[in-house]
Formats: sequence, C-alpha cells, structure tokens
Amino acid sequence: MKIYLDNAATTKLDGQVRKAMLPFYKEKFANPSSIHFSGQKNNLILEDSREKIAKNLDTTSDRIVFTSGASEANNFIIRGVMEANQDKGKHLIISAIEHPSVYDLAKDLKKRGFDVDFLPINNKGIVEVDKFKKLLKKDTVLVSIMAANNEIGTKQPIEELIKLTKENGSYFHSDLVQAIAYEDISIDKLNLDFASISAHKFNGPTGVGIAIINPKIKINPLIIGGGQEGDYRSGTYNLAGIVGLSKALEISCSQRKENRKKVKEVRDYFLKQLKKEIPDIKINGCLKRRLPNNLNIRFEKIEGEAILIELSSKGIEVSTGSACSALNLKSSYVLMALGLKDEELNSNIRFTLSKDTSLADIDYTITNLKKIVKRLKSFSPIK
Repeated sequence: MKIYLDNAATTKLDGQVRKAMLPFYKEKFANPSSIHFSGQKNNLILEDSREKIAKNLDTTSDRIVFTSGASEANNFIIRGVMEANQDKGKHLIISAIEHPSVYDLAKDLKKRGFDVDFLPINNKGIVEVDKFKKLLKKDTVLVSIMAANNEIGTKQPIEELIKLTKENGSYFHSDLVQAIAYEDISIDKLNLDFASISAHKFNGPTGVGIAIINPKIKINPLIIGGGQEGDYRSGTYNLAGIVGLSKALEISCSQRKENRKKVKEVRDYFLKQLKKEIPDIKINGCLKRRLPNNLNIRFEKIEGEAILIELSSKGIEVSTGSACSALNLKSSYVLMALGLKDEELNSNIRFTLSKDTSLADIDYTITNLKKIVKRLKSFSPIK
C-alpha cells in the first residue's frame, strides 16, 4: 500500500493534463518561435495558453512570463527588480520564512551590498504588520512575502502588507506556489506587482512555472539571447509544459472551492485522530490561518527523520520540511523562526494532503504512526 502525504513537495499529474500535453511530444512538436506553418500554429497555441492562464489569475496576458518553475521566477523577479532599480534604492524586505529560492537569494544580495531585512514571524508563524511598518524605508525597492508557507502552511496578511507597501512607494512580490490551489487569488484585485507560480503544485507538470510581472516596472532580463518572452527570458519554449500548466490551472481554479472543503475535512479528521492516539503532539504554526492541506506536527522526544524512514517502510511518504532543502541536514530556519528550542527542531513531520487523500489513507497512516511513535519512544535517548 502506498500513501502519498507530501503534496507540498509535488503533486500527481492530472490525467486530463497529461492527455492535453501528449500531442506536443508527438505530432505537434514544432518550435513556436519558428516561422513555418507548424511553428506559427504552435505559437498560436502558446499565446492561447497565456491568455487562459491570465484569465484564471485575473490579470492580463502581457504580465505572464513562462519559466522553468517558481524558484526560477523568484530569482528572476527579485534579482531583476533589485538590480534594475538601484536609482530608487537598495533595500529589500522578505519574511524570515520565505522559500529557499527567496531566502538564500536575499542573503546573496546582502553579500553583494544590498540592504536586506528579514521580517520576523510570531510563534504562530505569521508576520506582524506593526513590525513590517517599522522596516519600510524611503529607499525600500521591493517587498517579498509569500502568501502561504511551504513548511507550516501559515497564511500571511498579504492584502494589508501590499497596501502599506504601495503607500510607501515600493513594489510587492509574492510567492503564490502553495496558496494557488486553495486560495481565491486575483492578481489585479490584490494589486500585486509580481508573483511566482509552479505548475507541479496543482497537479500540473514539473519544470514549468510563471513569473507574473508589471511591464511598467524596470526589471533586468533573466536569460539573454533569443528574444522569447519579451526578451525577459530567452530560450526554446517548453510548449507541452505550458499547455499542461494552463490545463492544470483551469482544472484547479474550477475545483478550488470543492477541493478546499474536502481536503480540510480530511485534514481535520487526521488531526482529531492524531490527538486521540498520540496525545502529546504539538502543531507547528497557526491552525486557524493555515492552508487546508497542511499539518506540521512535532513529536516530542523523537527524531523526525526516524519517523519518516519508518513511515516510508510502510508505504507512507511524508517529509520533515521543504523538499528544496532535503539534502541540507541543518535544522529548518522556518521552525527556528517560530522560536522552537534546539531539542525541538528535529522532531517534526510535515503531512500535506491532496484532493485524492482519503479517510482510509489517514486511518492506515494513524495505525502505523501510533506503533512507530511508541516503538521509537521506547528506546529514544531523548528523555
């Protein structure tokens, strides 16, 4: 039996999405940048996909730049905006729990002479607006705050943060990767200057994403040489991936309300059973302001990796944190930002559900988890 509970890392490719993509690996393989008939026919499909994506995000197609994923989009936007607008200032604000593609980039920019502030979170995993106000400066160029965190699932008050940022005359970027499948997001209504999305987080293909830009704001190109994507990101198009992204986003948006309700019900059942069978667990982050598919649980006095390995041997796949940091054995800076003690940093498991997760999956997980925790505690060196 296989139970997949690592959907914040990646999701299963939807069957309809796969069907939509297949022709572009077979008979419709022409390069959309080519002038011949097949190339131009594919270019029309490319632009139609761009229009559909823009419509589902409630924005205009001239704001959509295709990338290999959100990590690339985050790098393109943050580096590109900061470098292109140095006449405006050199100050960047990010939250202390951003995805590594934002967090590590910010540290790199700081080494290169940019002024970077890391906005702290409270013990519930949420940034505090009053502290944010104090960080804003006249020379603040860009603020980058994710809509929802990839490890603990907490949702940030980006509407209020965007308003304050705009009043300060600064630009705002948000990593929407985790939120897009479950939150009702309108790019234009939020007044977002920049945003990032990856297809594989909402049952689309890997290797394709979007950078949403504001064409009126200066931004340096990511890849030079070829002229694709308005000279922002040159290179041959991943047309199959773009078509898959468009289809996946269409399905996700149309099913969002239904999926949100279903996933939350299963998640809440999971938590209820966890508390019943393993009463000394702790939840990392706020349960109220949280994505419906996320549970980040602390198991007292047990190593999280030991639980993960034991679960995996039973066919249950989870994670201890961000998949992008899985090879880094250091403790999660997200959990450190929550204020966890040293001995609590490595006792955590992230369970992330999907629309396909069933109550039977949860029952199987609980049955095995209860046995695993009991066994590991019996010989744990941590007392």
